[in-house]
Amino acid sequence: MLFIISGPSGCGKSTLVHKARERIKNLQFSVSHTTRKKRFSERNGEDYYFISENEFKSMIKEDKMVEWAFVHGNMYGTSRKEIEKKALQGDLILDIDVQGAHQLMDRYRKAVFIFIFPPSYKELKKRLKNRGDESPKSFQKRLEAAKKEIRSYPDFDFIVVNDDIEKASEELVSIVLSARCRIEIKQKEIGRIVQSFNEAKRDYDE
Repeated sequence: MLFIISGPSGCGKSTLVHKARERIKNLQFSVSHTTRKKRFSERNGEDYYFISENEFKSMIKEDKMVEWAFVHGNMYGTSRKEIEKKALQGDLILDIDVQGAHQLMDRYRKAVFIFIFPPSYKELKKRLKNRGDESPKSFQKRLEAAKKEIRSYPDFDFIVVNDDIEKASEELVSIVLSARCRIEIKQKEIGRIVQSFNEAKRDYDE
């Protein structure tokens, strides 16, 4: 099963995904590709695959991306290989921008789409500012983009308001665990149990 996590930059998507994966077994993380520069705390191949713009464009041309978008002056995308490989290992969670999420809505209709809200515009602005790694121009671009992206929430299946990280984390975990209990997901297990009843000999009360 695919879980698509999206929302405006600075809403806390990455932190929530990290916390969810600490608590949920067999939840793989899809690492996105990007052309932006690596931040100090990030690791190539774990947080993102950091590649050149030419490499990224080649992947698009060769139809190796299931989604991609030009966001805040850089290119971001998810490779087909990444999804196909990791989906075989268990459920897969993606942390992507709103543009990318909309592209996947048409491609993966059975995926679970979750929108992360910041508690307010003022708080989002504060979080982005506290990062300390944005130029004034980039900072403003992210704020303007957030005003548009926030209107996309009706397109998603679930909403998590990240006003308290522990509470929001608990809600995200609950969504994933609940989705795993859908009838179509449990069908194999259900079939086995029902079959055991069908094959059982009739019991008589003494």
